[in-house]
Amino acid sequence: MSGWVLKNNLDIVLLFSTRTIRLFAYGFLSVVLVLYLSEIGLSNYEIGLILSLTLIGDVIVSFLVTTNANRIGRKRMLILGAALMAGAGTVFVLTKNPIVLTLAAIIGIISPGGNEIGPFLSIEQASLSQILPDEKRTSVFGWYNLAGSFAAAAGALSSGWLAEILQHTGFNRADALRIILFLYALGGLVLMLAFMGLSSDIETVNNNKAVKYKMGLHRSQNIVIRLSALFALDAFAGGFVVQSMMAYWFHIRFGADTGLLGSIFFGANLLAGVSALLAARIAKHIGLVNTMVFTHIPSNILLCIIPLMPNLASAIVVLMLRFSISQMDVPARQSYTMAVVAPDERTAASGITNIARSVGASLSPALTGFFLAHPLLISTPFFLAGGLKIIYDLCLFYMFQHIKPPEETGNFSKEKSDQKAN
Repeated sequence: MSGWVLKNNLDIVLLFSTRTIRLFAYGFLSVVLVLYLSEIGLSNYEIGLILSLTLIGDVIVSFLVTTNANRIGRKRMLILGAALMAGAGTVFVLTKNPIVLTLAAIIGIISPGGNEIGPFLSIEQASLSQILPDEKRTSVFGWYNLAGSFAAAAGALSSGWLAEILQHTGFNRADALRIILFLYALGGLVLMLAFMGLSSDIETVNNNKAVKYKMGLHRSQNIVIRLSALFALDAFAGGFVVQSMMAYWFHIRFGADTGLLGSIFFGANLLAGVSALLAARIAKHIGLVNTMVFTHIPSNILLCIIPLMPNLASAIVVLMLRFSISQMDVPARQSYTMAVVAPDERTAASGITNIARSVGASLSPALTGFFLAHPLLISTPFFLAGGLKIIYDLCLFYMFQHIKPPEETGNFSKEKSDQKAN
């Protein structure tokens, strides 16, 4: 990473730190969450329903937070999100009541997939874009995603083996998994403290009082609506194979234990992080839209192949191949969204597109629970996910190949030019 990032801006260091803390907690939880819910007596359908409601709650929280973040303050909203994360984890520790768990899933922030959830990503992306030159944005987003992937990988590895160790030292399975949920809640408290250190530089100021906003947007509404529809389709497809469900699939299909599952997704997330880092280099040569599309299609073909493998070893190999290219589109997608909207629309644009992703993702886990409950349909989620994602890729290329970000046209803003000079 460029030296100026670490030396000249404490906010960037803090935003990278909060990304690392949060994704470690998400990865830490994802491997054991479905196993825990199953252990306390919930059926596969109930588990799928809770995961879907978790993502629906993410939509509500993210919408309220991101569309008001510029007015109330990005820092304040980040602290609020961390408090909700800690609260939801605490409730999951303290009760087995399905109704209370469902309410906590809706109101709080629980990550079933080991990936970003809640308003954090949207506000952090807008904050980073606020203090970065255009030409550095995709590269820094690549490192930002790398940090998250490595943290999620470490979290997945740690929780899987911690559960095994606790069970071997006298804890029953449910109590061992409950300890992991408690540590997830503790991660939310640590995140609150980290967000308190951010400066006012991450905030945006609207000096043009004549601009009329609608959900935080003005000139870019059409672009954001189209991107949101496509991202919702992509996320709906991805919701069939969230990490918790995929770990559970490996468990019931091949008998993989929690330790092995933690190791599998540790390696998978490491590969995903490296793939995200390559996005900036590829985008320099072929552009952000082409990078999103032409790296995503092979990844989705591999996703469809995983359930066709005859044994655990071959399924793991294909999974690793898939993860080695699966995240190249992510920093490109994030950077592109920030680039094609006005600076004062970034928080709302990121929030709305991420909310659209959450809406899409919230619908499919319940269907996955249904498929997993029927042996003949157990592999269906992989085929649906891969096929729908390829449709998304083709539509994205058709609709946006001619809309270029500033760094691909040379139209850098004066604000960004001044940042570069400094």
